[in-house]
Amino acid sequence: MDRFRVVGGARLAGEVRLAGAKNSVLKLMAAALLAHGVTVLHQVPDIADVAIMAELLRRLGCTVEHDPRTASLRVDVPERPGHQADYDLVRLMRASICVLGPLVARCGVAEVARPGGDAIGSRPLDLHVDGLVRLGASVDTEHGFIVAKAPDGLRGAPVWLDFPSVGATENIMMAAVLAHGTTVIDNAAREPEIVDLADMLTAMGAQVHGAGTSTIEVSGVERLSPVEHTVVPDRIIAGTWAYAAAATQGDIRVRNARPEHLEIALDKLVTAGAAVERTEDGFRVVMDTRPAAVDVVTLPFPGFPTDLQPMVLALNAVAEGAAMVTENVYEARFMFVDELLRLGADIRTDGHHAVVRGRPRLSGAPVRATDIRAGAALVVAGLVAEGVTVVSDAFHVDRGYPGFDAQLRALGADVTREPDPVAFPS
Repeated sequence: MDRFRVVGGARLAGEVRLAGAKNSVLKLMAAALLAHGVTVLHQVPDIADVAIMAELLRRLGCTVEHDPRTASLRVDVPERPGHQADYDLVRLMRASICVLGPLVARCGVAEVARPGGDAIGSRPLDLHVDGLVRLGASVDTEHGFIVAKAPDGLRGAPVWLDFPSVGATENIMMAAVLAHGTTVIDNAAREPEIVDLADMLTAMGAQVHGAGTSTIEVSGVERLSPVEHTVVPDRIIAGTWAYAAAATQGDIRVRNARPEHLEIALDKLVTAGAAVERTEDGFRVVMDTRPAAVDVVTLPFPGFPTDLQPMVLALNAVAEGAAMVTENVYEARFMFVDELLRLGADIRTDGHHAVVRGRPRLSGAPVRATDIRAGAALVVAGLVAEGVTVVSDAFHVDRGYPGFDAQLRALGADVTREPDPVAFPS
């Protein structure tokens, strides 16, 4: 177990370049299972979750080679991949469930252990299961595994999602591309990562229309082919740097970014007093004064991203005035508020609302990351705290942020990584 040691008082300044999105690359790796042969992904982030997914694919019979120097990943899928994803890997990462759709579509059967991942809410799998059932699969739970079977193949059908779940939309879309007939997914998720997956599936020979809207139509085909594909830039990491610049009254240029994926989040920073400038290959955020508190309501895309909600709390904790942050996606996303309180933040929660009263500066203390985004937000909070903050369970941050501490040092922060002498399993 490692931890981050953060010395407060830094003003972040400089530039960063984004890698591909964690929330996209894992699904693209799963989509490679749909075609026999070699699929190559570019702009792949060097994060722990990619390593976990790579090992999961290896256990399904694939050969996987990841070269962090070139940010490329090669997946060689056999004619008949395995169909069982074991618990020891799936428990580490919820995105493992995204192999369910491709495996049942390609093999006629899939056995995937019920997943683990971040402790940010219940996130039931009902929508995934209901969608596959609508496509003709039989789905049961046996000995901790979700077992989906469609020995005669899947068949296209209308699918209505009660909530625009990203994971369910992706799983159903990947299952439908090899189904007989046409599938229409209504109330589909609209995130840029959905569009990225649809673009890769289309390049493989799938017929997918409407990605990025609330209705996606998939006409099944008999066979797909492997492709080369470049992963969309990570909008959540882009937003993390944007809010870190504002919180530390800094100046950060984010390169290889798509500001159109962060319109509401960047607009909130303008409200907080930052100057946000679009550049040729991304954007720049400059904050010269103490930020003003901003109200935020998280919603599915194109609303404010729930993954940036921890950064909003960190920003508001040192802002001028008071603000309300409302969480509408994951009910346990406020779990890390107790850690911010240890840093001296003034936050009160009531259900899915949090009222934050800003203080001029926080106070360094030992805290613990409870999930990927909370860990990054606690490091940023440590930068605007007096003294030293130690953030334990750095492995959470490693799952989503490549070289986070090194990038912070390049921006002028005093952040080091060290072994945690008192490490307990999470």
